[in-house]
Amino acid sequence: MKASANVFLLLLAALPLAAREYDVRQFGAKGDFQTNDRAAIQAAIDACNHDGGGTVNVPAGRYFSGGLLLRSHVILHLDAGATIFASRKKEDYPPQRGFSDRYATLVTANGAEDIGITGTGVLDGQSPEDLRSVVGGPPTDASFFRTGIILFIDCRRVTLRDFNIHLSDMWTITLNQCDTVVIDGISIVNNPRRINSDGIDPVSCHNVHISNVHVVAGDDAIDIKTQGGHDLENVVVTNCTLETTTTGLKVGTSTDGDMRDVHFSNITVKAPTGIGFYMKDGGTIERVTFSNITLEIPPFTYRGVQPIFMDIERRNPNSRLSHIRDISMRDIFVTAGSGILIQGMPESHIQNLSLSNISFRVPLADAYDKRSKAIGGSRTTSDERDTKYARMPSYMTLAYVDGLVLDEIRIEQSEEAAAKYERSSVWVEEATDVMMRGIRCTPPRGETGLPVIMLHDVDRVRVTGSMALPGTKKFLQTTGNASHVSVEDMDNR
Repeated sequence: MKASANVFLLLLAALPLAAREYDVRQFGAKGDFQTNDRAAIQAAIDACNHDGGGTVNVPAGRYFSGGLLLRSHVILHLDAGATIFASRKKEDYPPQRGFSDRYATLVTANGAEDIGITGTGVLDGQSPEDLRSVVGGPPTDASFFRTGIILFIDCRRVTLRDFNIHLSDMWTITLNQCDTVVIDGISIVNNPRRINSDGIDPVSCHNVHISNVHVVAGDDAIDIKTQGGHDLENVVVTNCTLETTTTGLKVGTSTDGDMRDVHFSNITVKAPTGIGFYMKDGGTIERVTFSNITLEIPPFTYRGVQPIFMDIERRNPNSRLSHIRDISMRDIFVTAGSGILIQGMPESHIQNLSLSNISFRVPLADAYDKRSKAIGGSRTTSDERDTKYARMPSYMTLAYVDGLVLDEIRIEQSEEAAAKYERSSVWVEEATDVMMRGIRCTPPRGETGLPVIMLHDVDRVRVTGSMALPGTKKFLQTTGNASHVSVEDMDNR
Protein backbone atom coordinates (compact mmCIF):
# COMPACT_ATOMS: atom_id res chain seq x y z
CA MET A 1 0.00 0.00 0.00
CA LYS A 2 2.80 2.39 0.87
CA ALA A 3 4.45 1.82 -2.49
CA SER A 4 1.17 2.50 -4.31
CA ALA A 5 0.69 5.71 -2.35
CA ASN A 6 4.19 6.88 -3.29
CA VAL A 7 3.48 6.22 -6.98
CA PHE A 8 0.23 8.18 -6.69
CA LEU A 9 2.02 11.13 -5.08
CA LEU A 10 4.65 11.12 -7.85
CA LEU A 11 1.96 11.16 -10.52
CA LEU A 12 0.10 13.91 -8.72
CA ALA A 13 3.28 15.99 -8.53
CA ALA A 14 3.82 15.56 -12.24
CA LEU A 15 0.39 16.79 -13.26
CA PRO A 16 0.98 20.50 -12.67
CA LEU A 17 4.24 20.26 -14.64
CA ALA A 18 2.49 18.77 -17.66
CA ALA A 19 -0.28 21.35 -17.44
CA ARG A 20 1.86 24.45 -16.85
CA GLU A 21 0.88 27.33 -19.12
CA TYR A 22 2.52 30.73 -19.47
CA ASP A 23 0.61 33.63 -21.04
CA VAL A 24 2.96 36.08 -22.76
CA ARG A 25 0.72 38.98 -21.71
CA GLN A 26 1.48 38.18 -18.08
CA PHE A 27 5.12 38.82 -18.93
CA GLY A 28 4.41 42.22 -20.47
CA ALA A 29 3.59 41.48 -24.11
CA LYS A 30 1.18 44.06 -25.58
CA GLY A 31 0.18 42.56 -28.93
CA ASP A 32 -0.50 46.04 -30.33
CA PHE A 33 1.97 45.89 -33.28
CA GLN A 34 3.63 49.01 -31.86
CA THR A 35 5.60 47.57 -28.94
CA ASN A 36 8.55 45.25 -29.52
CA ASP A 37 7.35 42.22 -27.56
CA ARG A 38 10.50 40.15 -28.00
CA ALA A 39 11.70 40.56 -24.40
CA ALA A 40 8.29 39.66 -22.97
CA ILE A 41 7.81 36.56 -25.14
CA GLN A 42 11.36 35.44 -24.41
CA ALA A 43 10.80 35.91 -20.68
CA ALA A 44 7.77 33.61 -20.85
CA ILE A 45 9.81 30.98 -22.73
CA ASP A 46 12.66 31.22 -20.23
CA ALA A 47 10.33 30.92 -17.23
CA CYS A 48 8.61 27.89 -18.76
CA ASN A 49 11.95 26.21 -19.40
CA HIS A 50 13.23 27.08 -15.91
CA ASP A 51 10.18 25.50 -14.30
CA GLY A 52 10.64 22.24 -16.19
CA GLY A 53 8.60 22.89 -19.32
CA GLY A 54 5.05 23.44 -20.53
CA THR A 55 3.22 25.69 -22.98
CA VAL A 56 3.78 29.36 -23.73
CA ASN A 57 0.47 30.75 -24.97
CA VAL A 58 0.26 33.67 -27.38
CA PRO A 59 -3.33 34.99 -27.22
CA ALA A 60 -5.03 36.79 -30.10
CA GLY A 61 -3.18 39.98 -30.97
CA ARG A 62 -0.61 41.52 -33.30
CA TYR A 63 2.81 40.98 -31.75
CA PHE A 64 5.97 42.54 -33.11
CA SER A 65 9.19 40.71 -32.26
CA GLY A 66 12.82 40.16 -33.03
CA GLY A 67 14.66 36.86 -32.60
CA LEU A 68 13.29 34.35 -30.07
CA LEU A 69 15.20 31.40 -28.62
CA LEU A 70 12.99 28.36 -28.03
CA ARG A 71 14.27 26.24 -25.15
CA SER A 72 13.91 22.58 -24.21
CA HIS A 73 10.50 21.26 -23.10
CA VAL A 74 8.69 24.38 -24.31
CA ILE A 75 5.77 24.49 -26.75
CA LEU A 76 5.02 27.89 -28.28
CA HIS A 77 1.26 27.91 -28.90
CA LEU A 78 -0.30 30.50 -31.22
CA ASP A 79 -3.99 31.00 -30.48
CA ALA A 80 -6.44 31.75 -33.27
CA GLY A 81 -6.09 35.43 -34.13
CA ALA A 82 -2.50 35.63 -32.85
CA THR A 83 0.20 36.85 -35.25
CA ILE A 84 3.87 37.36 -34.46
CA PHE A 85 5.40 39.74 -36.98
CA ALA A 86 9.14 39.41 -37.55
CA SER A 87 11.17 42.57 -37.21
CA ARG A 88 13.31 43.35 -40.24
CA LYS A 89 15.86 45.28 -38.21
CA LYS A 90 19.21 43.65 -37.50
CA GLU A 91 19.44 45.14 -34.02
CA ASP A 92 16.36 43.16 -32.94
CA TYR A 93 18.17 39.83 -33.40
CA PRO A 94 20.84 38.54 -31.02
CA PRO A 95 23.73 36.65 -32.66
CA GLN A 96 22.53 33.25 -33.88
CA ARG A 97 24.45 30.07 -34.56
CA GLY A 98 24.11 28.96 -38.16
CA PHE A 99 23.79 32.37 -39.80
CA SER A 100 26.18 35.16 -40.67
CA ASP A 101 25.55 38.63 -39.31
CA ARG A 102 23.48 39.35 -42.42
CA TYR A 103 20.88 36.66 -41.67
CA ALA A 104 18.72 35.69 -38.70
CA THR A 105 15.48 33.88 -37.89
CA LEU A 106 12.40 34.75 -35.90
CA VAL A 107 12.41 31.50 -33.86
CA THR A 108 15.66 29.62 -33.25
CA ALA A 109 16.52 26.57 -31.17
CA ASN A 110 19.99 25.13 -30.55
CA GLY A 111 20.48 21.68 -29.05
CA ALA A 112 16.98 21.67 -27.57
CA GLU A 113 14.67 18.71 -27.04
CA ASP A 114 10.91 18.24 -26.74
CA ILE A 115 10.06 21.55 -28.40
CA GLY A 116 7.41 22.74 -30.79
CA ILE A 117 5.19 25.41 -32.28
CA THR A 118 1.46 24.71 -32.43
CA GLY A 119 -1.90 26.44 -32.78
CA THR A 120 -3.71 28.14 -35.63
CA GLY A 121 -2.06 31.54 -35.42
CA VAL A 122 0.49 33.10 -37.78
CA LEU A 123 4.20 33.83 -38.00
CA ASP A 124 4.63 36.69 -40.48
CA GLY A 125 7.97 37.61 -42.07
CA GLN A 126 6.71 40.96 -43.43
CA SER A 127 8.49 40.51 -46.76
CA PRO A 128 5.94 40.93 -49.56
CA GLU A 129 8.25 42.57 -52.10
CA ASP A 130 9.57 40.86 -55.23
CA LEU A 131 13.23 39.92 -55.08
CA ARG A 132 14.74 38.08 -58.01
CA SER A 133 18.31 37.20 -58.98
CA VAL A 134 20.29 37.20 -62.18
CA VAL A 135 21.24 33.75 -63.46
CA GLY A 136 24.28 32.57 -61.54
CA GLY A 137 24.48 35.77 -59.50
CA PRO A 138 23.38 37.06 -56.11
CA PRO A 139 19.85 38.31 -55.45
CA THR A 140 19.10 41.79 -56.68
CA ASP A 141 19.70 44.34 -53.93
CA ALA A 142 20.88 41.58 -51.59
CA SER A 143 23.09 43.75 -49.41
CA PHE A 144 20.42 44.30 -46.77
CA PHE A 145 19.73 42.22 -43.67
CA ARG A 146 17.41 39.25 -44.28
CA THR A 147 15.39 37.00 -41.99
CA GLY A 148 13.91 33.49 -42.01
CA ILE A 149 11.16 32.19 -39.77
CA ILE A 150 12.35 28.98 -38.05
CA LEU A 151 15.86 27.55 -37.61
CA PHE A 152 16.33 24.50 -35.40
CA ILE A 153 19.86 23.09 -35.05
CA ASP A 154 20.73 19.77 -33.40
CA CYS A 155 17.29 19.43 -31.80
CA ARG A 156 15.42 16.29 -30.75
CA ARG A 157 11.70 15.54 -30.73
CA VAL A 158 10.33 18.54 -32.59
CA THR A 159 6.68 19.25 -33.40
CA LEU A 160 5.43 21.93 -35.80
CA ARG A 161 1.67 21.68 -36.19
CA ASP A 162 -1.32 23.58 -37.63
CA PHE A 163 -0.01 27.16 -37.69
CA ASN A 164 0.50 29.45 -40.68
CA ILE A 165 3.55 31.26 -42.04
CA HIS A 166 3.27 34.30 -44.27
CA LEU A 167 5.81 36.20 -46.34
CA SER A 168 9.13 34.87 -45.12
CA ASP A 169 12.09 36.89 -46.33
CA MET A 170 14.54 33.97 -46.51
CA TRP A 171 14.49 30.22 -45.80
CA THR A 172 11.18 29.65 -44.03
CA ILE A 173 11.80 26.47 -42.00
CA THR A 174 15.33 25.08 -41.73
CA LEU A 175 16.06 21.94 -39.71
CA ASN A 176 19.76 21.19 -39.37
CA GLN A 177 20.89 17.87 -37.84
CA CYS A 178 17.58 17.37 -36.06
CA ASP A 179 16.15 14.00 -35.04
CA THR A 180 12.51 12.91 -34.71
CA VAL A 181 10.58 15.77 -36.31
CA VAL A 182 6.84 15.99 -37.05
CA ILE A 183 5.59 18.77 -39.31
CA ASP A 184 1.85 18.48 -39.85
CA GLY A 185 -0.97 20.69 -41.09
CA ILE A 186 0.99 23.90 -41.53
CA SER A 187 0.64 26.42 -44.36
CA ILE A 188 3.48 28.49 -45.81
CA VAL A 189 2.58 31.28 -48.24
CA ASN A 190 5.50 33.43 -49.37
CA ASN A 191 5.89 35.78 -52.31
CA PRO A 192 6.71 33.36 -55.18
CA ARG A 193 8.95 36.04 -56.67
CA ARG A 194 11.15 36.39 -53.60
CA ILE A 195 14.36 34.43 -54.15
CA ASN A 196 15.67 32.18 -51.35
CA SER A 197 12.28 31.95 -49.62
CA ASP A 198 12.39 28.13 -49.50
CA GLY A 199 9.53 26.31 -47.78
CA ILE A 200 10.95 23.46 -45.67
CA ASP A 201 14.62 22.40 -45.72
CA PRO A 202 15.57 19.29 -43.69
CA VAL A 203 19.39 19.30 -43.67
CA SER A 204 21.27 16.21 -42.43
CA CYS A 205 18.23 15.18 -40.37
CA HIS A 206 16.97 11.80 -39.19
CA ASN A 207 13.39 10.58 -38.74
CA VAL A 208 11.39 13.44 -40.24
CA HIS A 209 7.67 13.20 -41.08
CA ILE A 210 6.12 16.04 -43.14
CA SER A 211 2.41 15.75 -43.88
CA ASN A 212 -0.65 17.80 -44.85
CA VAL A 213 1.46 20.83 -45.70
CA HIS A 214 0.68 23.60 -48.20
CA VAL A 215 3.64 25.60 -49.51
CA VAL A 216 3.90 28.59 -51.85
CA ALA A 217 7.54 29.60 -52.07
CA GLY A 218 9.91 31.83 -54.02
CA ASP A 219 12.49 29.05 -54.04
CA ASP A 220 12.48 25.29 -53.46
CA ALA A 221 9.29 24.13 -51.75
CA ILE A 222 10.73 21.09 -49.91
CA ASP A 223 14.46 20.52 -50.16
CA ILE A 224 16.35 17.67 -48.49
CA LYS A 225 20.13 17.98 -48.40
CA THR A 226 23.26 17.35 -46.36
CA GLN A 227 26.01 19.59 -45.03
CA GLY A 228 29.27 19.12 -43.18
CA GLY A 229 29.46 15.46 -44.18
CA HIS A 230 26.52 14.56 -41.92
CA ASP A 231 24.03 12.09 -43.41
CA LEU A 232 20.23 12.23 -43.73
CA GLU A 233 17.87 9.29 -43.36
CA ASN A 234 14.28 8.23 -42.76
CA VAL A 235 12.31 11.15 -44.22
CA VAL A 236 8.64 10.85 -45.21
CA VAL A 237 6.75 13.57 -47.10
CA THR A 238 3.05 12.92 -47.79
CA ASN A 239 -0.27 14.61 -48.58
CA CYS A 240 1.15 17.99 -49.59
CA THR A 241 0.44 20.72 -52.14
CA LEU A 242 3.46 22.67 -53.36
CA GLU A 243 3.89 25.68 -55.63
CA THR A 244 7.13 27.43 -56.50
CA THR A 245 9.07 29.20 -59.25
CA THR A 246 12.01 26.76 -58.93
CA THR A 247 11.89 23.10 -57.75
CA GLY A 248 8.98 21.52 -55.89
CA LEU A 249 10.58 18.36 -54.43
CA LYS A 250 14.34 18.85 -54.39
CA VAL A 251 17.35 16.75 -53.45
CA GLY A 252 20.46 18.89 -53.08
CA THR A 253 22.32 20.83 -54.17
CA SER A 254 24.34 20.58 -50.96
CA THR A 255 25.15 16.85 -50.94
CA ASP A 256 28.45 16.11 -49.19
CA GLY A 257 26.80 13.54 -46.89
CA ASP A 258 24.77 10.46 -47.77
CA MET A 259 20.94 10.33 -47.95
CA ARG A 260 18.85 7.19 -47.66
CA ASP A 261 15.31 5.93 -47.04
CA VAL A 262 13.33 8.93 -48.28
CA HIS A 263 9.71 8.56 -49.37
CA PHE A 264 7.36 11.01 -51.12
CA SER A 265 3.67 10.25 -51.72
CA ASN A 266 0.32 11.89 -52.53
CA ILE A 267 1.77 15.25 -53.54
CA THR A 268 0.70 17.89 -56.07
CA VAL A 269 3.40 20.18 -57.43
CA LYS A 270 3.23 23.28 -59.62
CA ALA A 271 6.79 24.27 -60.54
CA PRO A 272 9.23 24.57 -63.48
CA THR A 273 11.01 21.52 -62.04
CA GLY A 274 8.62 19.20 -60.26
CA ILE A 275 11.14 16.66 -58.92
CA GLY A 276 14.85 17.50 -58.98
CA PHE A 277 18.02 15.65 -57.95
CA TYR A 278 21.14 17.85 -57.91
CA MET A 279 24.08 15.72 -56.78
CA LYS A 280 27.29 17.76 -56.74
CA ASP A 281 29.38 17.19 -53.61
CA GLY A 282 30.22 13.50 -53.27
CA GLY A 283 27.29 12.10 -51.31
CA THR A 284 25.20 9.06 -52.24
CA ILE A 285 21.41 9.02 -52.30
CA GLU A 286 19.69 5.65 -52.20
CA ARG A 287 16.41 3.93 -51.42
CA VAL A 288 14.09 6.77 -52.47
CA THR A 289 10.48 6.33 -53.57
CA PHE A 290 7.92 8.62 -55.21
CA SER A 291 4.29 7.53 -55.56
CA ASN A 292 1.06 9.21 -56.62
CA ILE A 293 2.66 12.51 -57.59
CA THR A 294 1.00 15.10 -59.85
CA LEU A 295 3.33 17.53 -61.60
CA GLU A 296 1.97 20.59 -63.38
CA ILE A 297 4.77 22.38 -65.21
CA PRO A 298 4.18 25.94 -66.50
CA PRO A 299 4.97 26.85 -70.08
CA PHE A 300 8.66 27.35 -70.87
CA THR A 301 9.87 30.29 -68.77
CA TYR A 302 13.62 29.67 -68.67
CA ARG A 303 16.09 27.18 -70.08
CA GLY A 304 16.11 24.65 -67.24
CA VAL A 305 12.50 23.43 -67.25
CA GLN A 306 12.11 19.69 -66.62
CA PRO A 307 9.18 18.01 -64.85
CA ILE A 308 11.53 15.32 -63.49
CA PHE A 309 15.27 15.97 -63.38
CA MET A 310 18.20 13.91 -62.14
CA ASP A 311 21.79 14.97 -62.55
CA ILE A 312 25.22 14.09 -61.22
CA GLU A 313 28.05 16.55 -61.66
CA ARG A 314 31.08 17.83 -59.81
CA ARG A 315 30.43 21.22 -58.23
CA ASN A 316 34.14 22.01 -58.50
CA PRO A 317 36.87 20.19 -60.43
CA ASN A 318 38.16 18.56 -57.22
CA SER A 319 34.74 17.60 -55.82
CA ARG A 320 34.13 13.95 -54.98
CA LEU A 321 31.81 11.97 -57.26
CA SER A 322 28.22 11.61 -56.12
CA HIS A 323 26.04 8.54 -56.68
CA ILE A 324 22.31 7.90 -57.24
CA ARG A 325 20.91 4.40 -56.83
CA ASP A 326 17.77 2.43 -55.99
CA ILE A 327 15.16 5.03 -56.98
CA SER A 328 11.52 4.16 -57.66
CA MET A 329 8.87 6.42 -59.19
CA ARG A 330 5.37 5.12 -59.77
CA ASP A 331 1.93 6.60 -60.51
CA ILE A 332 3.30 9.94 -61.70
CA PHE A 333 0.99 12.27 -63.62
CA VAL A 334 2.68 15.02 -65.62
CA THR A 335 1.32 17.95 -67.60
CA ALA A 336 4.15 19.78 -69.36
CA GLY A 337 5.60 20.97 -72.65
CA SER A 338 9.17 19.98 -71.81
CA GLY A 339 10.45 16.46 -71.28
CA ILE A 340 11.85 14.48 -68.37
CA LEU A 341 15.66 14.58 -68.17
CA ILE A 342 17.65 11.98 -66.20
CA GLN A 343 21.42 11.80 -66.56
CA GLY A 344 24.30 10.31 -64.66
CA MET A 345 27.94 10.86 -65.56
CA PRO A 346 30.33 8.66 -67.55
CA GLU A 347 32.20 8.16 -64.27
CA SER A 348 29.09 7.66 -62.12
CA HIS A 349 26.07 5.97 -63.69
CA ILE A 350 22.67 6.10 -62.00
CA GLN A 351 21.97 2.57 -60.75
CA ASN A 352 18.66 0.74 -60.41
CA LEU A 353 16.06 3.28 -61.51
CA SER A 354 12.42 2.29 -61.97
CA LEU A 355 9.68 4.46 -63.50
CA SER A 356 6.24 2.88 -63.56
CA ASN A 357 2.83 4.13 -64.67
CA ILE A 358 3.94 7.51 -65.93
CA SER A 359 1.16 9.48 -67.63
CA PHE A 360 2.58 12.49 -69.52
CA ARG A 361 0.21 14.94 -71.21
CA VAL A 362 1.57 17.58 -73.60
CA PRO A 363 -1.01 20.30 -74.32
CA LEU A 364 1.59 22.70 -75.78
CA ALA A 365 5.15 21.75 -76.70
CA ASP A 366 8.13 23.88 -75.65
CA ALA A 367 11.06 24.58 -77.95
CA TYR A 368 14.31 22.80 -77.11
CA ASP A 369 16.80 24.89 -79.10
CA LYS A 370 17.86 26.87 -76.01
CA ARG A 371 16.98 24.26 -73.40
CA SER A 372 19.65 23.21 -70.90
CA LYS A 373 19.73 21.17 -67.74
CA ALA A 374 18.73 22.84 -64.49
CA ILE A 375 21.71 23.90 -62.37
CA GLY A 376 20.02 24.39 -59.00
CA GLY A 377 22.98 26.03 -57.27
CA SER A 378 26.51 27.32 -57.60
CA ARG A 379 29.27 25.46 -59.46
CA THR A 380 32.55 26.09 -61.28
CA THR A 381 32.34 23.20 -63.76
CA SER A 382 30.45 22.52 -66.98
CA ASP A 383 30.50 19.96 -69.78
CA GLU A 384 28.50 18.88 -72.83
CA ARG A 385 25.80 17.36 -70.62
CA ASP A 386 24.62 20.89 -69.84
CA THR A 387 22.75 20.85 -73.15
CA LYS A 388 23.38 17.56 -75.01
CA TYR A 389 20.61 15.45 -73.52
CA ALA A 390 18.33 18.38 -72.66
CA ARG A 391 17.95 19.05 -76.39
CA MET A 392 17.27 15.50 -77.56
CA PRO A 393 13.90 15.39 -79.39
CA SER A 394 12.19 13.30 -76.73
CA TYR A 395 9.76 13.56 -73.82
CA MET A 396 11.81 11.20 -71.66
CA THR A 397 15.58 11.28 -72.08
CA LEU A 398 17.86 9.09 -69.96
CA ALA A 399 21.65 8.75 -70.15
CA TYR A 400 24.24 6.87 -68.11
CA VAL A 401 21.81 4.59 -66.31
CA ASP A 402 22.44 0.93 -65.38
CA GLY A 403 19.49 -1.21 -64.31
CA LEU A 404 16.63 0.80 -65.83
CA VAL A 405 12.97 -0.23 -65.75
CA LEU A 406 10.37 1.73 -67.75
CA ASP A 407 6.90 0.24 -67.28
CA GLU A 408 3.68 1.69 -68.70
CA ILE A 409 4.94 5.00 -70.05
CA ARG A 410 2.23 6.96 -71.87
CA ILE A 411 2.97 10.16 -73.77
CA GLU A 412 -0.23 11.86 -74.91
CA GLN A 413 0.33 14.90 -77.11
CA SER A 414 -2.29 17.30 -78.34
CA GLU A 415 -2.64 17.54 -82.11
CA GLU A 416 -1.12 21.01 -81.90
CA ALA A 417 1.90 19.80 -79.92
CA ALA A 418 2.52 16.86 -82.25
CA ALA A 419 2.29 19.09 -85.32
CA LYS A 420 4.73 21.63 -83.91
CA TYR A 421 7.53 19.30 -82.76
CA GLU A 422 7.83 15.61 -83.47
CA ARG A 423 9.58 13.84 -80.61
CA SER A 424 10.25 10.32 -79.47
CA SER A 425 8.60 9.05 -76.34
CA VAL A 426 11.81 7.61 -74.85
CA TRP A 427 15.44 8.27 -75.74
CA VAL A 428 18.04 6.16 -73.92
CA GLU A 429 21.83 6.52 -74.28
CA GLU A 430 24.81 4.96 -72.54
CA ALA A 431 22.75 2.45 -70.57
CA THR A 432 22.85 -1.25 -69.68
CA ASP A 433 20.30 -3.75 -68.39
CA VAL A 434 17.18 -1.94 -69.59
CA MET A 435 13.66 -3.35 -69.39
CA MET A 436 10.79 -1.53 -71.14
CA ARG A 437 7.15 -2.51 -71.16
CA GLY A 438 4.02 -0.73 -72.31
CA ILE A 439 5.63 2.27 -74.05
CA ARG A 440 3.10 4.31 -75.99
CA CYS A 441 2.84 7.70 -77.66
CA THR A 442 -0.20 9.39 -79.22
CA PRO A 443 -0.68 10.72 -81.84
CA PRO A 444 1.55 8.25 -83.72
CA ARG A 445 4.83 9.23 -85.36
CA GLY A 446 4.62 11.37 -88.47
CA GLU A 447 6.74 11.66 -91.59
CA THR A 448 10.13 12.60 -90.08
CA GLY A 449 10.79 9.04 -89.05
CA LEU A 450 11.52 9.61 -85.38
CA PRO A 451 10.86 6.35 -83.54
CA VAL A 452 8.77 5.95 -80.41
CA ILE A 453 11.91 4.56 -78.71
CA MET A 454 15.47 5.61 -79.60
CA LEU A 455 18.43 3.62 -78.22
CA HIS A 456 22.06 4.68 -78.59
CA ASP A 457 25.10 2.91 -77.16
CA VAL A 458 23.14 0.45 -75.04
CA ASP A 459 23.65 -3.14 -73.95
CA ARG A 460 21.13 -5.75 -72.81
CA VAL A 461 17.78 -4.12 -73.57
CA ARG A 462 14.44 -5.92 -73.64
CA VAL A 463 11.27 -4.26 -74.94
CA THR A 464 8.04 -6.16 -74.36
CA GLY A 465 4.28 -5.72 -74.25
CA SER A 466 4.22 -2.45 -76.21
CA MET A 467 1.90 -1.20 -78.92
CA ALA A 468 2.64 0.56 -82.19
CA LEU A 469 -0.49 2.57 -82.86
CA PRO A 470 -1.90 2.81 -86.40
CA GLY A 471 0.14 5.29 -88.43
CA THR A 472 3.36 4.75 -86.51
CA LYS A 473 6.25 4.89 -89.00
CA LYS A 474 8.91 3.44 -86.73
CA PHE A 475 8.58 2.04 -83.24
CA LEU A 476 12.22 1.42 -82.23
CA GLN A 477 15.57 2.46 -83.62
CA THR A 478 19.10 1.64 -82.44
CA THR A 479 22.25 3.59 -83.25
CA GLY A 480 25.87 3.44 -82.17
CA ASN A 481 26.92 0.35 -80.25
CA ALA A 482 23.60 -1.24 -79.44
CA SER A 483 23.91 -4.90 -78.50
CA HIS A 484 21.62 -7.59 -77.11
CA VAL A 485 18.41 -5.69 -77.92
CA SER A 486 15.21 -7.72 -78.14
CA VAL A 487 11.60 -6.77 -78.91
CA GLU A 488 8.91 -9.22 -77.77
CA ASP A 489 5.10 -9.39 -77.64
CA MET A 490 4.72 -6.41 -79.94
CA ASP A 491 1.18 -5.39 -80.91
CA ASN A 492 1.23 -3.77 -84.36
CA ARG A 493 -2.48 -3.00 -84.70
